[in-house]
Amino acid sequence: MTTQRTVSFTTFNLHNLNEPGLPMYRNRAGWDAAAVKRKVAWAAAMVGRVKADVYGFQELWHQDTLRRVLEAAGIMQDYLLIAPANQRGQGITCAGAVRKNLLDGEPEWITNFPPAFRLQSRGEDKQTAALFVDIGKFSRPVLHLRIKPRRAEQAIHVYVCHFKSKAPTSVASDPWYRQDKDLYARHGEAIGRALSTIRRTAEALALRILITDLTSATRTPVVVLGDLNDGQDSNTLDVLTEQPRFLQPLSAGGRDTALYSAQSLQQLRSLRDVYYTYVHQDVHGSLDHILVSEELYDNSRNRRWKFDRLDIFNDHLNDEGLRENEGAADHGVVRAQFSYRPA
Repeated sequence: MTTQRTVSFTTFNLHNLNEPGLPMYRNRAGWDAAAVKRKVAWAAAMVGRVKADVYGFQELWHQDTLRRVLEAAGIMQDYLLIAPANQRGQGITCAGAVRKNLLDGEPEWITNFPPAFRLQSRGEDKQTAALFVDIGKFSRPVLHLRIKPRRAEQAIHVYVCHFKSKAPTSVASDPWYRQDKDLYARHGEAIGRALSTIRRTAEALALRILITDLTSATRTPVVVLGDLNDGQDSNTLDVLTEQPRFLQPLSAGGRDTALYSAQSLQQLRSLRDVYYTYVHQDVHGSLDHILVSEELYDNSRNRRWKFDRLDIFNDHLNDEGLRENEGAADHGVVRAQFSYRPA
């Protein structure tokens, strides 16, 4: 254990980091060796630039490829690679890298939704139809770990997550679709987008339940690092954060179970908003987020850590050629730093 004065967190989408020739999604050929070499070199350079205490990664297929990234970045001596022991390209997961002196206990990957999860209603009134969503697991397992930057303080719980994308869910192979293709074909994409939204909302609720159970009536600090595949003002973020009120500079308060967006904390100190982590069809948006509980919120009466700064490494998003020529990812990398400053 240590007595650090600052602690920093980064969320980093690796853009399908995998070993050469292994299949991904519907691409049976996968990346070739040259492409993987470029991706490893670019990711290693970014890890070296960011210099965080805790890295939360998304879109990892193979742990050996991430190990090469950390080795090329020159940090393996001081950091622990956190990935499932059997992660060998068979699927996609979240992962992490943490300074060796910070990790507290054993990490876990959460696949199943908590018992309290329920999306079911008979309707609020006679005009509202009944609703039942039958779903019980995360699309990508959520990584949960604990760190202890200061030995006398409670451990900080970190969740690394990757929610369902906005891309439409494919329904072309579903029996109901195939049986009446003429009826559904022109609506397939819209149906798929609605399904993706429902799944992403369900994942936000499941993680919210886990966080509420952990933080309710406690002083447990929580940090969420994730590609949430939705913007700061989306329903996904509303469900996950509980929409806390950001207090005025001289106010003091805080919400027991809520999460505060580092994006908002930075905006409150800035003259303008330049936060974007993704560009799609020329639209700049923020999909990658760092969320913190009131123990890391400046205006909270229960503050233990003060927000210092947020950095977004996103210049590569404005040059599509960098993905082909240098192996750049398709998301920005977000870093937030906090200082030990109890209220």
